[in-house]
Amino acid sequence: MVGIGYYGYGFYGMDPFYIVLVVASLVLGLATQAYIKHAYAKWSAVPASIPGTGAEVARRMLNEGGAGNIAIDRIGGELTDNFNPQDACLHLSEENFSGASVASVAVACHEAGHAVQAAKGFSMYRLRTSLVPVVSLASNFWWLVLMLGIFMNVAGLVTAAIWLFAATVVFSLVTLPVEIDASRRAVAYLRTYGAGVDEKGAKQVLTAAALTYVASALISILQLLYYLSRYGGRNRD
Repeated sequence: MVGIGYYGYGFYGMDPFYIVLVVASLVLGLATQAYIKHAYAKWSAVPASIPGTGAEVARRMLNEGGAGNIAIDRIGGELTDNFNPQDACLHLSEENFSGASVASVAVACHEAGHAVQAAKGFSMYRLRTSLVPVVSLASNFWWLVLMLGIFMNVAGLVTAAIWLFAATVVFSLVTLPVEIDASRRAVAYLRTYGAGVDEKGAKQVLTAAALTYVASALISILQLLYYLSRYGGRNRD
């Protein structure tokens, strides 16, 4: 789809650089996913020293962080945990809701960290939240605008598509400090109320999770650079 190059009026096959980019993206994505699953599985077998299940520890962290109004509920799947500000609820997967392992409390506290960010008005969290409607639109339609621009030979549409994709890249970059801060809050809480094993395990699990966001941002940046180099000069043609 987006691997079709276009210069002037000629169509070309798959760009070798884009093929390398796709392969590298797949490898990087699979590697980070394998790493987080490994870290999560390792620390899922280690009981946390801090008392309570993931949901119970998260509840105490929410109360202490000024987010006591946030509900906690179960959600299906594995590592599907998230904080949804729209329904003011922490959604924890069954393992992290009911489990009392280091991994469970680490993930639960990370999500609680997002709720605390919202409660305290953390600037990067507010910025990320404000970008959600724009990025939701951009991520769904940028490729369609790009293909229309290519097939119709309309430089303005191609430029618009690149700008739309750039918005998703900005979102990926803004997401990084939000995720890192939520993990920092989780580790700090477990350091204060738990023991060394909780802090050590939380750091490993949450660092592995953070790497997935780093990989996503890196891949997005490389894609944007590719589109700029491939199509960015069309207005000058």
